[in-house]
Amino acid sequence: MEFDAVLLPSRRAESMARGQWHDRTINHYLDACAAAVPDKLALTAVRAEGGDFRQFTYRQLAALADRIAIGLSRLGVGRDDVVAMQMPNWWQFSLLYLACSRIGAVLNPLMPIFRERELGFMLRHGEAKLLVVPRQFRNFDHEAMARRLKPQLPSLARIVVVDGGGEDDFDTLLTKPEWEKQPDATRILAANRPGPDDITQLIYTSGTTGEPKGVMHSANTLMANIVPYAERLKLGKADVVLMASPMAHQTGFMYGLMMPIMLQAQAVLQDVWEPAKAAELIRQQDVTFTMASTPFLTDLTRVVSETGRGVPGLKTFLCAGAPIPGPLVEQARKALGAKIVSAWGMTENGAVTLIRLDDDDERAFTTDGCALPGVEVRILDGDGATAPAGEIGRLVVRASSNFGGYLKRPQWNNTDPDGWFDTGDLARIDAAGYIRITGRSKDVIIRGGENIPVVEIEALLYRHPAVAQVAIVAYPDERLGERACAVVVPKSNQTFDQAAMTEFLKQQKVTTQYIPERLVVCDAMPATPSGKIQKFRLREMLREGAL
Repeated sequence: MEFDAVLLPSRRAESMARGQWHDRTINHYLDACAAAVPDKLALTAVRAEGGDFRQFTYRQLAALADRIAIGLSRLGVGRDDVVAMQMPNWWQFSLLYLACSRIGAVLNPLMPIFRERELGFMLRHGEAKLLVVPRQFRNFDHEAMARRLKPQLPSLARIVVVDGGGEDDFDTLLTKPEWEKQPDATRILAANRPGPDDITQLIYTSGTTGEPKGVMHSANTLMANIVPYAERLKLGKADVVLMASPMAHQTGFMYGLMMPIMLQAQAVLQDVWEPAKAAELIRQQDVTFTMASTPFLTDLTRVVSETGRGVPGLKTFLCAGAPIPGPLVEQARKALGAKIVSAWGMTENGAVTLIRLDDDDERAFTTDGCALPGVEVRILDGDGATAPAGEIGRLVVRASSNFGGYLKRPQWNNTDPDGWFDTGDLARIDAAGYIRITGRSKDVIIRGGENIPVVEIEALLYRHPAVAQVAIVAYPDERLGERACAVVVPKSNQTFDQAAMTEFLKQQKVTTQYIPERLVVCDAMPATPSGKIQKFRLREMLREGAL
């Protein structure tokens, strides 16, 4: 595969001069771990189905990465070949990435909930040479789906199946033969190691607006984010990181797989989110840090509150992906005893803004944090000039961690000659440099010439005791141009109607023009694999009368 990462070369000299690119791949960090702390526990992986529990020291992790790497090469995988993997948070996920990195192959992580339509597009677009799937996960036959797709994918040479048991079995092909002891193993590993500017990850955006885009990252762009992220959160080798967010999502990949190795720390992987099990793992494994979206925080807070069994070792819970309701921060602080950190980021650049550990708790539910070192953020007005503090405008980011471009879609890179990437988000920034995401540029509702602060109204509605999920979208109006419709999923055994919504928002002192004029109550929201609500689908459903 030839990667058109056109955004990387022009940034190299400056990023190196500023010390923001470290010129170290995951291989450097894994080798350092194997040399410095070979017998330290590196990885604990727990499977909900069957109760499989596996642990690896750094010595074992490095040795197995080499073994799988040679096994991949025996299957015809080489430098710049794409290895696609549709896997949950199993130990094979981590090992496969480390093995690919040993021989310069590019890992394409794919969410386990993808089915033929999404999976077929991504495998074809990314020209995957090898696909690794579980035989089954959560009662779905991934192997059968992969085999149905294979005839439509000319680049796909081989399917490998975890727990497959046949000739394509993962263990039979990659982990049982002692490939690393073969005479040519040292030569293969030495000759094919990638450089820090080579593409190491191809990951698709979650598709909130249409066709998924293949985001290309190098070791330099990924580590340029992970290093300052860990420093702001004061994470080190003594920490234990729980990752229950999907590792096929950038959150899990960067901070659950790569960051612990960079820190010489321990990772704990949970494949199916079960809050009671998560609380147990935090206690058993002395977990100090985790990162996940708001529902994970809600669930963990609830189970700890209900059982009375605390998680005293947990120091920090970083919450991103959606605004955190103020009452939840208060409840979580009391129940978990951990610092709740808000953050914002994208697949294209990792975490961009985080609050600081010594910030007041209020920052976690009123802002999305301030820029990490190596990151610049600007808010632009309608004319492209920098907007004054407090005013809403387009959010653009210039960062050493910005991606290398969209595979085969350079016309969509959204990056100007000075390196500013248009995020597609609307935001405001305060005098202290803290931003607040206020919506997507395509999600703006302009009612009679007045911009409705969609995210703020949604955040208020999340405080209502009957509301589980909410999204506010526009629908056309002949006189005003647009009006606002709130789509709500109520909590179990709760009811919610227009009168209740209007009264609640009035109690919150919301101006009448900002109160949605229509309410739709439904059982579930259309969402991306990472859980983001697809507002474009809601708008379509409103137009088609499906809501």
